[in-house]
This record gives sequence, C-alpha cells and structure tokens, in this order.
Amino acid sequence: MCGIVGYIGDRDIKDVLLTGLKRLEYRGYDSAGLSVSDGEEIETKKSKGKISRLVQKVEDDDCEGKLGIAHTRWATHGEPSQRNAHPHEDFTGEISIVHNGIIENYQGLKKLLTDEGIEIKSDTDSELIAHLISKFYEDSLEEAVIRASKTLEGTFGLAVISSREDKIVAARRGSPLVVGVGDNEMLIASDVVPIMEITKEVNYIEDDQIAVVEQDDYYIRDIEGHDIPKDIEKIKWDAEEIEKKGYKHFMLKEIMEQPDTISDTLRGRLKDQKVKLSVETEEIPDRILINACGTSWYAALVGKYLIEKYTGIPVITEYASEYIYNYTPVNENDMFVVISQSGETADTLRALRKAKKFTDNTVGIVNVVGSTIAREVNSGIYLHAGPEIGVASTKAFTSQITALNLFALHLREMQGKYHDPNIINALQELPNKVKSILEKREEIKKIAEKFKDKKNFLYLGRGINYPVALEGALKLKEISYIHAEGYPAAEMKHGPIALIDEDMPVVFLATKGKILDKVISNMEEVKARDGVVIAVTDHSNPQVEEVADEYLRVPGALEEISPIVNVIPLQLLAYYIADINDRNVDKPRNLAKSVTVE
Repeated sequence: MCGIVGYIGDRDIKDVLLTGLKRLEYRGYDSAGLSVSDGEEIETKKSKGKISRLVQKVEDDDCEGKLGIAHTRWATHGEPSQRNAHPHEDFTGEISIVHNGIIENYQGLKKLLTDEGIEIKSDTDSELIAHLISKFYEDSLEEAVIRASKTLEGTFGLAVISSREDKIVAARRGSPLVVGVGDNEMLIASDVVPIMEITKEVNYIEDDQIAVVEQDDYYIRDIEGHDIPKDIEKIKWDAEEIEKKGYKHFMLKEIMEQPDTISDTLRGRLKDQKVKLSVETEEIPDRILINACGTSWYAALVGKYLIEKYTGIPVITEYASEYIYNYTPVNENDMFVVISQSGETADTLRALRKAKKFTDNTVGIVNVVGSTIAREVNSGIYLHAGPEIGVASTKAFTSQITALNLFALHLREMQGKYHDPNIINALQELPNKVKSILEKREEIKKIAEKFKDKKNFLYLGRGINYPVALEGALKLKEISYIHAEGYPAAEMKHGPIALIDEDMPVVFLATKGKILDKVISNMEEVKARDGVVIAVTDHSNPQVEEVADEYLRVPGALEEISPIVNVIPLQLLAYYIADINDRNVDKPRNLAKSVTVE
C-alpha cells in the first residue's frame, strides 16, 4: 500500500528520495510526491501516476537541501489526483507531512479546522493532519506531532518536516515505520527496502511512539514523552535479492525461486524424523483459531486440514476482517494463529490484538523479520522466503503451507504421538518435485496461449486441494483481470454448473487421493455440458485422460503436501495468461502488496 521515505544527510536528496520511492513501487500506488527543506522553505512536487512522471517534474528543478520526505499513495479518501497526492502542507507552508493509514475522526477534524477558517485543498484525511500539527506548533515540532497524535483516531504512519527545524519527526499507530541508522545520515521509511542500500541498521518504531531523527542521531519516545531504549537490528537481505535477476517480472522470478524458498523454510527444522520449531506453548490447546487475509487465508484452510488430521484438535479458520467485528469466542485455553507475508496486514494485526485480550497463546506465521505481527505474537514461525516483490503472492504461499505442515507435525509430537516417516521424507523431497514442474513451464505456457482470450474460468478441488482451487482462481483474476471462481468440486452442481458451456474452461485438481473418483465424476458432469476441462494430474489415469482436454502434469506426492505441488502449475498458468495479454504482472491495477488499512 502507501509508501514513505524520509532522509536527512549529505547525499543528493532528490536521488535518495526518488530511488527509495522506486523501491516501494511493488506496494501499489496511484500517485507520488516529495518535499525538500533547505532550512528556510519547503518545496513540494507531486504528480498523479507513475514515479517516472514525478522524476520528470523534479529533474530540472532546484529541489536542494539535506532534509526531505517522499510518498507513494494508494487512494483511500479522495480519487487519485495530483491534488490528493502526498506530501500535504499546512496552511502556512511551514509544515509538510506524508501519511499512511486512515483517520477515522476525519469528519470531526475537518469541521473543527474549517470552522477556524482553514481552507482544505484536497479530499484526503491526510491533509487535515498537517493543519492539526500546525495548529499545535509553537516552538517544538515534536511536541506538536505528539499533541496531534493524541487527537487522531484511526491508523497512521507519519513523517513530518518543518522549515524551522532540521529534523524529521515520525509517529506510528498501526502503520509500520522504521528508522534507518547510517553514518552521519538517517532515514525514515515504511519498509526496510528503501533503506537497505544506504544502511542495514534499523530500529522499528512501535505503536504510539514518536521518533525524532536528526542527521547525526535519533531518539524514540512514547506518546507521553518517555524515552524508549534504542533497539537496533541488522537487515539480513541483500539489495540484489530484490532485483529481477534476468527474469521479465518479479513474479516469475519468485515462482522460480520456490525450490529454494521451500528449502529455506524447512532448513534446520527437520532432524531425526522430528520437527524442531520455536513455538512456545506448554499445553495442547483446546482449539486453534487461524486468522488471515487473501492468499494467506487459503493457506490457513490447508493448515486446518493438516492440523485436524494430524492431531484431532478442532480448528476454526476465519478471515481476519470478519473476525474483528464478529462474536467468535476465544477462550484462555485456545491457540490463536495469524498468517501474514508482510507481518503488517492491518486486519490480521487487529484480529491478533483482539484475540490477545482472551488468550496468551498466540502464534504468527510471517515472512518479514521484525514486522509488527512478528513482534506482538508470543511465538512464531518465520518463513525465510526472502523479499516478495510481486504483488500477487507465490513463494510466500508455498512457504506458508510448508510451515503449516511443520506446525501440524510439531503439535502431533507434543501430543506424544508418532507420525509416519513418509511425511518427513516427502517434505524433504518437495524442492525437487517443485523444480521438476518449473522445468516444464514452456508446456504450461502453450496451454496459456490456447486460453488467453477466455473471459471466465472455474477452478474446482476437493478436500485439502479445495483451497488450491481458490488460490488458482485468485491468481488468475489478480494479474490477468479475467473473472475466475474457486469452488469445492462437489458444490458445482449446487449452482456453478449453470455457467458451464464451451466458453468456460474448468480447471480441476485431479491428483491422487481418497476422493479422486468423486473429482472424476465432477469432470464428467462438466464434459456432459460441453465444458472444457483442464486437469492438474499426477499420474496416468485412463479416466482422467479420457475426460480432460488439457493436462498440467505434476509429480506424485503425498496428499498432505499435494497443495504445494499442485499450485505451481496454476501460478504459471495465471502468469503466462497475464503476460501474453500484456498485463502489469508485478503491479496489477488497484492492488497493493502490503495492505495496511482496513
């Protein structure tokens, strides 16, 4: 979603800010801008559309100074436009702010300010923050930001500058911010990605904390003014990890990385046919509740199947956005699990905080080390999948399911039960199985060519592969803008069968398992109505071959790990259909990588 970069130091300020914004493009945005202070006045430039348009605006400009902030915006209040783009200045022109999040008391603040005669120039909630800080600003920008923060309701990550002070003041509530600690230079950002080329030492800002950043030092205080000890962490990723490495798109690169990322999720966690996880829970929970959003929720559905099969512990999976407002009971003896690639997903974070009022037993499955969810859960499992730049998640999904396999086995071991050693062996063989599918990607590309002009797809699976059908449909609609639905195969006859005709390709997950015969029956129902069948299948089955029009072949795998194997060809099918249709694969329209607002 929106991205923030701030810098104070001796480097070329325009270059640092614009390069930082480019690093944040993967998050999704509709406009961009920057403000630079030379110690006397603030100059602001912004534009609708791509960062390249902003670059054209500032390249011949005299934007000079040692201090600046920049922003990529994803619209919440107000349409995408130059007027609504960040940064926003106050009515005096002395203050400039960038803001991630949503201000919920927006209407009340707007009335307060307009009643005082302040002209609001944009449609955003963010501009009001600049005016509010100005209202409180006397001699200390820090104090003005603290007073404004106490007035604001909702979520915010703020970076604020004043032409009167050589510092950046940042504030956070619910929207991530991090300080980059350099050598006689400092940065503020919403993500480590724009920081890592300059420094790998960072300090994460927590909720209701204020960071004051000067060129040679910084400090952090809570909203009441109490000092917070510095806690510097080292970024372990290299800058080159976020480059495309010769691939046309980040998404394809990340699909191709999955043999390695699955290995990295497994590394050090399997030993002597046992699972080693740092999940700190002394007692077996009565129930497990799993909350997530989007692709991570589909992984949660696979996790439900695995945990219930391996342990018999009841599992409830729920969209975090729904759990926040419903009445699902959480008891002291329950375990609450959240899954998020970024560790910053707003709905998932709010769900976690709600659940922590009822149980101390919380677990996070996240990819980004040091993220908010990773810091707020009692224990967790890092994916170690590396930065995922493409908006549509691929390698994080397969790593999440890998981690959920480990988690389910870990719980089984806690119960004192043995497990089939074939499962451990199958997990260890996973990277090679995935690699064998990727080596045949040109075959999948040929199938994509045949179906690139279709307007609707249906994806069907049963049991543990029903979530794979959901994920396959999501990938196609996300990046190709083709309508697709995922459904339990048995439910097709309860409605979706009405859609079946020769123009509706139906993708079936038809790999071996206890209900393969039922899936084949569903395939027959589609063929009887002139439907086109594409089958993901793992072995020579005369019945499947007789019914299917096209095959996406995968190697045989235990049913428990089959979702990881089966989703790979669906990722590639979606990717190639989107690429052939010249879609913006890495940054599909209207989507954001890290969804930090509800």
